[in-house]
Amino acid sequence: MSTRTRIAFLKGHGTENDFVIIPDPDNALDLPPAVVAALCDRRAGIGGDGLLHVVRSAAHPEARDMAGDAEWFMDYRNADGSVAEMCGNGVRVFARYLQHAGHVTEGDLAVATRGGVKTVHIAKAGPGSGSAAGDVTVGMGRAGLPEGEVTVGVGERNWPARNVNMGNPHAVAFVADLAHAGDLYSRPAFGPATAYPDGVNIEFVVDRGPRHVAMRVHERGSGETRSCGTGACAVAVAAARRDGADPAVTGTPVTYTVDVPGGTLVITERPDGEIEMTGPAVIVAEGEIRPEWLETVAPAADTPVENVNQ
Repeated sequence: MSTRTRIAFLKGHGTENDFVIIPDPDNALDLPPAVVAALCDRRAGIGGDGLLHVVRSAAHPEARDMAGDAEWFMDYRNADGSVAEMCGNGVRVFARYLQHAGHVTEGDLAVATRGGVKTVHIAKAGPGSGSAAGDVTVGMGRAGLPEGEVTVGVGERNWPARNVNMGNPHAVAFVADLAHAGDLYSRPAFGPATAYPDGVNIEFVVDRGPRHVAMRVHERGSGETRSCGTGACAVAVAAARRDGADPAVTGTPVTYTVDVPGGTLVITERPDGEIEMTGPAVIVAEGEIRPEWLETVAPAADTPVENVNQ
């Protein structure tokens, strides 16, 4: 990258699923996978489970057809630099950034993603909440439940899993103990491979009480993370079906509390199939990436644009 490149960044998290945030309204920055991976590196970079590239929908070729419905596009990247369809915690943090930057206020907004346009509601901070900002609720769309048996495995253990698609693929396995998932440094085994040709996010789930579960997750392209929003939604849907609850049949919404290592998310599936996720979103810090460092991580790239804090 050019030494003239100045990239503003912020750091945020939703239930400790953390992200590097790069404001780039005009889509002027080239962010190749090597740069994204370097930025997300926890030792040599800023550190994050992924990167939120903040772009106006009209300025991005993948989002222009959504510009009429959503001004902003979440160009989400995994920690390894690969592109992802959706990230539920990422959408909440993305919305919090837009609020932080003055682009939106409390209330409703729409965010374009590769998984479609998502509806978001930023709540006011309630009295005594101990937070400067209210929780963020995201309409996550409807869950797809592809047919066919899938399994996941760690070491000598194997479990049947529920195939759930939340705009990205998930395999949800109910286990006796979350420790059975192992260290999750490497991807658990899954099969058949044809069920997930582009890889899969794998959730391990235990019961905590009535409509209350806890999970750990190995996210495709990132490894184990402290939280996964689409994963929590997939887990709630899988738990509901396991428990015999289907809002489309009963006409009654179903709500599950999902504990993740980084906190708690509340997931509601409505009779029309729409799934809503509510949880916190926090902006932690902001600054500027040093151009000299960019030269070391992407010496062959040439991006002679300046991106000052928006």
